Amino acid sequence: MALPAVVLVLGMVVAVAQVGVAQVRCVDAARAAVRLAARGESGGAVVSRAASIAPAGAAVSAGSSGGEAVVEVRAAVALPLGWRVDVASRAVADVEPATGELP
Repeated sequence: MALPAVVLVLGMVVAVAQVGVAQVRCVDAARAAVRLAARGESGGAVVSRAASIAPAGAAVSAGSSGGEAVVEVRAAVALPLGWRVDVASRAVADVEPATGELP
């Protein structure tokens, strides 16, 4: 009688851990990529860096707004029973001035 309950709880713990790991990877990917973007790296390098850290199949977008670099990473985590949870992270950093612009 108790074994099905234990299996159910264990399955829920594993699912929550999967979502947590995916969220942390999205945060790490967005942070690493926005640092590159703030330094003035190309958009391709920024997206490539984020995609290398993010969960498989994650969508990465990078851009700038005013004097800020913005990177967003979104991923879907597939869970048992066909459920799906979306996780995302957004990182923003001030764009660093070019070397000729320093006082």
